[in-house]
Amino acid sequence: MKKILLAAAGVAALTLAAACSNEQAKDTSAPAATTEAPKSDNALLAEWTGPYDGVPAFDKMDIALIKPAFEEGTKMQLAEIDAIANNPDAPNFENTIVALEATGQPLDRFFTYWGIWSNNLSSPEFREVEAELAPKISEFFSKITQNDKLFARIKMVYESDEVKSLRPDQQRLVWLVYNGFAHDGATLTGEAKERYAAIDQELAELYTKFSNNVLHDEESYVTYITADQLGGLPDSLVKAAAAAAKDRGHDGEYAITNTRSSMDPFLTFSTERDLREKVWRTYYNRGDNGDEYDNNAVIADILKLRDERVGLLGYDNYAAWRLEDRMAKTPERAMGLMEAVWPAAVARVHEEVADMQAIADAEGAGITIEPWDYRFYAEKVRKAKYDLNSDEVKQYLQLDKLREAMFFVAGELFNFKFTPVEAGSVPVYQEDVKVWEVSDKTSGKHLGLWYLDPFARPGKRSGAWANGYRGHTTFRGEQSVLVSNNSNFVKPAPGEPVLVSWDDAETFFHEMGHALHALSSNVAYPTLNGGVRDYTEFQSQLLERWLPTDEVINTYLVNYKTGEPMPADLVAKIKAASTFNQGFATTEYLASALMDMKYHTVDPAGINPDAFEKDTLDALGMPTELVMRHRSTQFGHIFDGEGYSAGYYGYMWADVLTSDAAEAFAEAPGGFYDKALAKRLVENLFAPRNSVDPADAYRAFRGRDAEIDALMRDRGFPVPAK
Repeated sequence: MKKILLAAAGVAALTLAAACSNEQAKDTSAPAATTEAPKSDNALLAEWTGPYDGVPAFDKMDIALIKPAFEEGTKMQLAEIDAIANNPDAPNFENTIVALEATGQPLDRFFTYWGIWSNNLSSPEFREVEAELAPKISEFFSKITQNDKLFARIKMVYESDEVKSLRPDQQRLVWLVYNGFAHDGATLTGEAKERYAAIDQELAELYTKFSNNVLHDEESYVTYITADQLGGLPDSLVKAAAAAAKDRGHDGEYAITNTRSSMDPFLTFSTERDLREKVWRTYYNRGDNGDEYDNNAVIADILKLRDERVGLLGYDNYAAWRLEDRMAKTPERAMGLMEAVWPAAVARVHEEVADMQAIADAEGAGITIEPWDYRFYAEKVRKAKYDLNSDEVKQYLQLDKLREAMFFVAGELFNFKFTPVEAGSVPVYQEDVKVWEVSDKTSGKHLGLWYLDPFARPGKRSGAWANGYRGHTTFRGEQSVLVSNNSNFVKPAPGEPVLVSWDDAETFFHEMGHALHALSSNVAYPTLNGGVRDYTEFQSQLLERWLPTDEVINTYLVNYKTGEPMPADLVAKIKAASTFNQGFATTEYLASALMDMKYHTVDPAGINPDAFEKDTLDALGMPTELVMRHRSTQFGHIFDGEGYSAGYYGYMWADVLTSDAAEAFAEAPGGFYDKALAKRLVENLFAPRNSVDPADAYRAFRGRDAEIDALMRDRGFPVPAK
């Protein structure tokens, strides 16, 4: 059932991580839960067996099984749906809502493998199958969400007196199920209902095309350089670039791959300005090269179809439909938050550029700061203002030690223990993937498995993310969690450590926050493992705040050569520079978030994305020295599915909560490791997931609503007058 409610978010949403919960959500009896799930011999549908309550059979993945598995799995689930819809008994919570929650287990397993192929192991062979099945997947979901008999039963339960007697989490489940169906066109009739389903299918094809176009450009545009072009690059990057080139058949050269983890350090350290410009343009032109993989026309079609679809439901624009069940509620409230921060961010950019230009002039560079210069000269300013060298910091940020630091934090806050799983005892889909068992430190109770896929490779999408393979539930007996973290660190040469930037270390902690959210789950029903988009980033953003704590720095941030801890003076420099470059970081993010909202609140007829992007940013006063973090043609968050569409603002909405909650820890007697506050955090903000309204959950933790003041203080911006 959990996959059904993700249908409105597009096919790409099927791979999103799930999971959190609350102690009250224990189910005592559920007649539908005892029904035996359908069985299949297809490895992509078959029940997971082996240790740890069963694990995915990643060793049996075969692309040839995908189409027959989808056909068989959909037939199974539609049969289950028909049984519920045609049940002669009067609809009630158990025989309709709970029964619906129990459907689709084989297909849930199928989509776990699908997500791995799509995100971690994409290939031309898979992309061909993906393009063929995308509209069929959408059609399948439409058959469920637009099943009139099924929705009639859901509506009767939703409007019944029985709901008043249910537990709070069960009442929320009923609302989520009803709202999910209604929001995805279940209330429509006749031609409007048919057109809605047709639009969903068209969009599914476009989302797949958009994603594959970006992936094509990431794989196809690699900048190869020679030994005389390595000026300024740290040794770790040189070795990684050599290994990447060798893997691609360019032994003796150095490959700067078209991913952020490769582009960012090159632009920061390379003294070759012409190459910086080339790498910059290659990266920011993904999906915008005027060829068959160009995404401008794809975006225009997506926007028109989204607008038409929500018009069928009576909404003024896509953003109004999208935000109705979010914390922000309306596009105006989301825009209000961003517009409150934007002027301060842009003003800080102008200050940062002035500092950089002064250094360039003093060096006699004879240039005006351009976007491909920003990182390079920002690093010079960092050294000049704070005597802080990013490469020096990296010597203390070894990936393995950062992982141990995350385990330590999880142990202190969540009472979790991570134990390596012996290689070969649990199947993995790629040799670099490692697995840990997660248990309760006190009782030893098994809670789940954590998979880590750390390195970039061809066929793996860029960025960092968390994936849920199995979420915690109790309605059919307690089910443990399977969750993964995925990164794109450049794989080092054999025997060399993986050294990362401070930003990458924060991202590593961030994604671990999603995993901990899943592992702390205690909800009864699968749908409650979902989330409210402008809230679900809060838990992950908050975990970033434990990276600079003394307990982590003094024990885990040690020099990879000497084993010596990070010296106090370097720690002081890092903390003093905590608001450094916030103009750049905030403005590049906000530009993307504002563009997202603008795209989804205007009439899309005749829109030209390249021109619209330029005109909108010009009107906003976007500084010319940088670009939006995700240019439109590569903005997968909003165009390769609907997970973040009209919702990219959610990172900042969640960051308001993050900054406010972090101040609560800073003020607590035990600081960031205060046991009483950590207990409140887990019980109110991690454990409930979507079984409690997020606004109510935050008030239960903090005693009040979050305020923007802490966010502005965090970024070194002026606090708005009240």
